[in-house]
Amino acid sequence: MNTNHILSSFDRDLEGVQAHLMKMGGLVEAAIHDAANALENGDTELAEKTRKADRNIDALDELINEEAARLIALRAPTAIDLRLALSVLKISASLERIGDFAKNMAKRSLIVNAQSPVDGVPQTVRRMARLVEKMLADVLDAYMRRDDTLAAAIIQDDEDVDQMYNGLFREILTFMMEDPRSISACMHYHFMAKNVERMGDHVTAIAEQVIYLTTGQTPGAQRETRDLTSIEPALSAPEDK
Repeated sequence: MNTNHILSSFDRDLEGVQAHLMKMGGLVEAAIHDAANALENGDTELAEKTRKADRNIDALDELINEEAARLIALRAPTAIDLRLALSVLKISASLERIGDFAKNMAKRSLIVNAQSPVDGVPQTVRRMARLVEKMLADVLDAYMRRDDTLAAAIIQDDEDVDQMYNGLFREILTFMMEDPRSISACMHYHFMAKNVERMGDHVTAIAEQVIYLTTGQTPGAQRETRDLTSIEPALSAPEDK
């Protein structure tokens, strides 16, 4: 049996799966960008477009799962190649969840756009989303370049997202105490900010996969969460479906 032929077939098939993964990553970046812009600008049409576009992300996730499973079954990859194929599956799963959070943002912006705006809050959510969008672009680049140093820096960047979220949480509480009429809108803003914070967590998970893929080592001790809002059960946000 020609081993070189088997290896080249695996590489060729893997390149196809990774091309789908990069396409999926681009769609997820666009979803974050559009969901945040729809909120900040009160753009109902863009919010609806973003919500519907999530089906394309889900379709790519299913395709990647099918092709990666077929690759593993047919090519019987070595340990290193198997690690790479499994990383693709895990990264795809994280991208799919980020897409879901962007869809949830778009759905809630359709609601808050019909209510009185809360000064400054949509802009803060947009800044959080912009940072996560950049983190996602960087982590996809780190994956393609197998750059564990860049991946480690992205994990540190997520602390900034957590700090922004915690600051916004306190700001939202202040708005609700000062003006009870803002409670409904503020609750939706909180859910959206929590969506963005969770996006950052999933980008971090991708960065950890890059480090594992590149070095064969999992990152050290689990990163301490900087989300301080869990002490407020009344505002803890269950994930939208």
